[in-house]
Amino acid sequence: MTEFFMAMKPPTTTHQEKQVSVVNGKPHFYEPAELKAARAKLMAHLGQHVPDRKYTGPIRLTVKWCFPITGNRLDGEYKDTKPDAGNSNKLLEDCMEELGYYKNDAQIASLIVEKFWAAMPGIYIKIEEL
Repeated sequence: MTEFFMAMKPPTTTHQEKQVSVVNGKPHFYEPAELKAARAKLMAHLGQHVPDRKYTGPIRLTVKWCFPITGNRLDGEYKDTKPDAGNSNKLLEDCMEELGYYKNDAQIASLIVEKFWAAMPGIYIKIEEL
């Protein structure tokens, strides 16, 4: 099992924000600067927690996104506003795969993703072999 908390203000840019342009009549997909920055931030924080061995079988990934409290929200209250949990998590999963947490994100057989308002912002991650 791998378990850790990355204290940070979680990125609000998601994987879905890739852009497309047409070059010589062909579509060219690229990451805008904000998405590149979010990827770099996740890679830097995740890089400190890469497990000694890559997970090779089915896994359960639990992710708790803890966003800074705004307005009259309470610590631990569920967050039901943007960014979308699924799109945020896709970028995180791709970064984890690139860093060698697992061979392929298709190994994630069980996925638990939650978003909260939190006095201590960050991202909690737990990986369990199934």
